[in-house]
Amino acid sequence: MSERYTGEEAILEALMSRYPALRVCRESMEKAYALLRDMYAKGGCLYIAGNGGSAADSGHIAGELMKAFKLKRAQEPETVRRYGRLFGEEGVSLCERLEGGLPAIPLTELSALTTAIVNDVSGAYIFAQPLNAAARAGDAFWGISTSGNSRDIVNAMMVARAKDMRCIGLTGEGGCRLDTLCDVVIHVPETETFRVQELHLPVYHALCEMLEYHFFKKQ
Repeated sequence: MSERYTGEEAILEALMSRYPALRVCRESMEKAYALLRDMYAKGGCLYIAGNGGSAADSGHIAGELMKAFKLKRAQEPETVRRYGRLFGEEGVSLCERLEGGLPAIPLTELSALTTAIVNDVSGAYIFAQPLNAAARAGDAFWGISTSGNSRDIVNAMMVARAKDMRCIGLTGEGGCRLDTLCDVVIHVPETETFRVQELHLPVYHALCEMLEYHFFKKQ
């Protein structure tokens, strides 16, 4: 890799070297990263959703953001001292085992709420309703859909737009409904569902790594 790449750029270039097909996604990935970085810098929360394999991806993304991924995320010394003042040695021991995190909520994990919505209303609203109830202006919604047209993701994206949230789509090749609703859509260059999903993972891993580097690189 060329030495001219550093930090987040180096992470992105490494991805492109491993997956040359993803070079067509570079610009959209840069925009998605900047959107998420700025959202987190202002204290926002990320909500994520998808169906099937993309539901699993939603939880995977949250896991990489909410705890250490590749870098150490130790608590700040003042935070450790506060735990000590409040709870003594027990508090210090607890705090030293906690890791810094970026708030990310996978809407796919709310099983009681989801089944209530399916039973009482319709499965088309399983992500729109929790966004309507919990999200705030300045938060972000990341919708994953291999087609870019999944009804429940589209409905949630409409709610996100109405609430002045930032909107990111992750999908496959070709135009889709998410293109009309999102601030940025990352189109990986595949159309068959499982092949689209195969490229989604390295994309979101790189974005999570870039965010971690930006917020925790000094530790």
